[in-house]
Amino acid sequence: MEHAGYHAWDPRGWSTKTKLATAAGAVAIVVAAIVGAVLGVRANRYPDYSKLDYKLVDTFSGSDFFNNFYYATSDPSGGFVEYVDRAAAEWLNLTYASETSAILKADTTYSGQDEVANGRQSVRITSNNTYADGLFIFDILHTPYACGLWPALWLTDPSNWPEHGEIDVIESVNMGRWGNHATLHTSSGCSMDVKRKETGSPTYTNCYWDANSESGCGVVGSKATYGPEFNAAGGGVYAMELRDAGIRVWHWIRDEIPSDITSGSPDPSAWGKAYADFPSTNCDIGNHFKNHSIIANIDFCGGWAEATEYYTTQSGCPDTCETFVMDNASNFTTAYWEFKSFRVYQAS
Repeated sequence: MEHAGYHAWDPRGWSTKTKLATAAGAVAIVVAAIVGAVLGVRANRYPDYSKLDYKLVDTFSGSDFFNNFYYATSDPSGGFVEYVDRAAAEWLNLTYASETSAILKADTTYSGQDEVANGRQSVRITSNNTYADGLFIFDILHTPYACGLWPALWLTDPSNWPEHGEIDVIESVNMGRWGNHATLHTSSGCSMDVKRKETGSPTYTNCYWDANSESGCGVVGSKATYGPEFNAAGGGVYAMELRDAGIRVWHWIRDEIPSDITSGSPDPSAWGKAYADFPSTNCDIGNHFKNHSIIANIDFCGGWAEATEYYTTQSGCPDTCETFVMDNASNFTTAYWEFKSFRVYQAS
C-alpha cells in the first residue's frame, strides 16, 4: 500500500511491490532501447565499396574471340540440347567472329525426330582463364530469344559447383520480354536479407542453390535489360564487379554507356546505384566464389524455360517445349548472342 503523507509520484511513499514493478519496467525499457539500437545497426550494416584502381588484364574481341574459350559438350542443366565441339560449331556455322563482333548461335537447319532426337544443336563456351575477383565489362550487341530458349552469360567453376558459387550476369528464357535476371547460386550460408542499394527488383534472398526450387537469390531488371527491347537499342553494356565487399551488376543501353568504360578506365564508384547489389553483409564472398570462368551458352527447355508458368502462361509458346524445339528450326533465327567484346579488369 502507499504511505500517507507522500504524493503518489514520490518514490519515498511507494511500497516495495511498487518499487520492484517500477524497476522492472525501467529495465525493460532500457533493454528494449538497447535491442532496438542493435537491430537498427544490424539493419543498416553495409560494406565499404570504396574506389579501386582497376587495370585491364584480359580482352576478348576480334576474329580470335573464341580462342579464349573451350567448347563444353555436356549440359549439367538438363536441357533439351546437344552442345557441339569447336570443329562442329564452326562447320555448322554456330560460332564465328570478325574484327567487329563474335556470334554464338543455335542451329536453325535441322528439325524432326530423326535429326533432333537428342536436342537441338548449340554451343557452350567456357573461358580458359579463371578469376577470383575483378571487374567484368561485357559489351553485347544482341541477346538471344525464342520459344524454348534458355540462354545465359555467367561465371562459375564448372568442376566445383556449387561449392565455388555461380554468378548469372545475364539470363532469361523464351521470348525474353520480361527483363534480365542477375542471380547468385551458392553453398549454404549466403543470404541477401540485408540492406542493399539497387534499382532492380529482388526475388528470393536465400542464395543457397537448392532453396526455392534452385532459384538462387536474384534481381530482375526492366524490359530494356534483355531481349527485343535491349536489341532494338543497339544492345549495350553489362558490368559485373566481384570483390570482397560484394558483387554488383550494372546495365546501360548503347547510348548511355559511361565514358570511363568507353575510354578504358572504368570506375564503378562513379556509376551510381547498381541494377543488382549482392553485399557481403551476410555472405562471405571470398569463401563462396572462387576460380570462376566466364561461360556463354544457349540451352533449350530445362527446368526453367519449359515450366508451364513461363513457357505457356507467360510466353504463350505452343506445344510442349521439347516438341516445339525439335520440330521448328526456323523458330530460332533470333536465337543468337552477338558480342562486341569482353574485358576483364583487376585492382592493382
